[in-house]
Amino acid sequence: MAAGWIEKITGSFEDKKRWRRYKDRKEQLPASYRTAIDGLERYFMYAGSIVKGDVLMQMLEDLADLIERAAVDGTPIRDIVGDDPVEFADTFIQNYSDGQWINKERKRLTDAIDQAAADGV
Repeated sequence: MAAGWIEKITGSFEDKKRWRRYKDRKEQLPASYRTAIDGLERYFMYAGSIVKGDVLMQMLEDLADLIERAAVDGTPIRDIVGDDPVEFADTFIQNYSDGQWINKERKRLTDAIDQAAADGV
């Protein structure tokens, strides 16, 4: 019972464990791949606006899978992200839009307009 109460305040314990596993995976990467994943992760944190911990962790784990596979295969970073890393990152983020805070605001806007229409405005 206490764990449930604590998780309401601090967030999921499982997500915290996933975060630590993800960080360990990053540390195992060769330096250049680690630099790339650090840059992408930072961008995702700012531009992604993802507030659901499980969605964020899935995105980061998928990123780690991609970068690990590239490292094993010897695929250059530019072959992964292309000439425009921002475009790559923005496209990657779009696959995880369920966790973005803006979705809550979009629903509120839609509900407000629906209510206004129902009220005859």
